Amino acid sequence: MDLESQAEIKRVVERLGPEDLVVVLGAPDAESAEVFARTVTQGDPSYAGPLAGVPLGLPVYHILEEEIKGQVDPSVYGHQVGIMAMAFSRRPRSCGASSRCGPTPALVRRGCRCA
Repeated sequence: MDLESQAEIKRVVERLGPEDLVVVLGAPDAESAEVFARTVTQGDPSYAGPLAGVPLGLPVYHILEEEIKGQVDPSVYGHQVGIMAMAFSRRPRSCGASSRCGPTPALVRRGCRCA
């Protein structure tokens, strides 16, 4: 997540508060999804951006998760997300969690430190 995006997220949370905000990621791979998810929940893991040491605790989901998919018109979802859904890798995680655990943001929500 670039520094400008971190700064914008921080501004929005400061202005609106975290209570009614949800982050939906569209990261194309598990590694970047994990970094983005950790950034908006626990703070920038690289300690380089505006969210370094700032744990926002925002709920974070990936666009491929059923909780999000079920809230989007199927034709729009198929047109906008269909190719990514076919290409997204759901390989086993280094901690031993299987692909049944779902996309990486779900693992971050559960406290799993892997990807």
